[in-house]
Amino acid sequence: MSVVIWHNPRCSKSRETLALIRDQGIEPEIRLYLKDVPSAEELAEALKLLGIPAYDLVRRGEQEFFELDITPESPEEQVIGAMAEFPKLIQRPVVFSGGKARVGRPPRDVLDIL
Repeated sequence: MSVVIWHNPRCSKSRETLALIRDQGIEPEIRLYLKDVPSAEELAEALKLLGIPAYDLVRRGEQEFFELDITPESPEEQVIGAMAEFPKLIQRPVVFSGGKARVGRPPRDVLDIL
């Protein structure tokens, strides 16, 4: 089974989630999403797998969030485009496995797809 994590090594939840995956005996593919930025298409697919609207994947404490005036009513395409342009807006970590995805907040939330 292939497991991929959109990882930010500076984030404690991302590090905890990666450690939890490894504790399960799994070595995931690590995608440093701030450098290898997901495309709008990849983000749309991730949202489909997560089963959430784009707004729910946005980090709301980032300066770009306020500057772009993103709201729950913002069109999906606008929010996805903002995350593709400013990847630090993407909530982290996101783990993919077996055609499913979970946000590791809290980290244990990813266990049900491993």
